[in-house]
Amino acid sequence: MTRKRGFTLIELLVVIAIIAVLMAILMPSLRRAREQARAVVCQNHLKQWSLCLAMYTSDHDGHFMPGIDEDWDTGRYSWIYTLIPYYEEPEIRLCPKAPRTLEEGGTLPWTAWDVSITNPAEFTYLKDRKYKIGSYGINWWINDSDLVVGAHEASGKWRRTGQKNAGTIPVLMDCGFMLVRPEAYDPPPEQDGEFAWSFGGGMRRVCTNRHHGNVHILFMDWSTRKVGLKDLWTLKWHRAFDTANAWTPAGGVVASNWPAWMRRFE
Repeated sequence: MTRKRGFTLIELLVVIAIIAVLMAILMPSLRRAREQARAVVCQNHLKQWSLCLAMYTSDHDGHFMPGIDEDWDTGRYSWIYTLIPYYEEPEIRLCPKAPRTLEEGGTLPWTAWDVSITNPAEFTYLKDRKYKIGSYGINWWINDSDLVVGAHEASGKWRRTGQKNAGTIPVLMDCGFMLVRPEAYDPPPEQDGEFAWSFGGGMRRVCTNRHHGNVHILFMDWSTRKVGLKDLWTLKWHRAFDTANAWTPAGGVVASNWPAWMRRFE
């Protein structure tokens, strides 16, 4: 009767070492593949939003909703409520890189917003909380209303589709809150993730490192693409947005002017 020979300790250690080496080689590739998959899902969500917004504007003679953040109680204006009839899956409200709010365990800068917490007295129209959470924000300047906030000018609003160079006009994008009101003089945030409600609006809400130095943006020609954080100031956020003289501290935007966390980005 022959005795079955098992693995020796040295042989087992060699096998384990080989597996460890293979894992070390494969893990970066797997991480890159996972990141690429998340980016594809994010862009797909924005493409679905493009269909929703295209249908809405088509139903309203090319006009966007008459407000972005006003009249929340009735839901007539806020894009969060207005577009509900045009989509079925609440999941398209969330970028896969920012699927949870701070209260759900999300960490800055990869967090979703929750208007039932930041604006509890205003968002009362819908009871289902899943419709009050998201990680995309709309460009406030597209709304078709004379209402303004602070020093912003209503004359800068786009109001409707069919604009010249529509591929440079942001509509919906990765964002730290439900809306963003960029101005050319807005500086970048000193720290990534300064889009929390307490920090206010401006470019801070959209200038966040969600996709390796980029954010995904849906433009008014209904195209989607990733945009480098430093290129956000080159887009035509509103009619009077002066891209030639956008954010020029110390006489111009040079590498040393960018916050430390952004200097490594192209």
